[in-house]
Amino acid sequence: MNILYMEKAIEIAKKSGIDIPVGAVIVKDDKIIAEACNQKEVLNDITAHAEILAIRLASKVINNWRLAGCDLYVTLEPCPMCASAIIQSRISNVFFGSYDNIYGAFSAFPDYVKVHNSNLLCKGGIMEYECNSLLSSYFKKVRQD
Repeated sequence: MNILYMEKAIEIAKKSGIDIPVGAVIVKDDKIIAEACNQKEVLNDITAHAEILAIRLASKVINNWRLAGCDLYVTLEPCPMCASAIIQSRISNVFFGSYDNIYGAFSAFPDYVKVHNSNLLCKGGIMEYECNSLLSSYFKKVRQD
């Protein structure tokens, strides 16, 4: 785990514009190979979560859908849709910032990885305060508008 990659994910999340500020970075061999932010609203696409977009890009970069040996850094705990894509893509490790107690695939559904017979290692709470602040600011602004 490298805190610099989570800092980069936070930087990317800030580029989400009208979307919920979530940023994702995929790292292979200590090099960022993909980065993305949420674009559901911009693309009018329910699957345009930061994690999914980063996985698509990383697969193109390495020309393989199998992302074994890659780490994902994301500012918000992945939802079940994203967690399934993460597991299917064979990403090795996930590091996330904010916990999602409603939709979080790894805290709200603690056996998610076991059920899918995966070796995925997952650690949350990385720069949690900073990630929570991003989300809180966004939702405060949305509620005022």
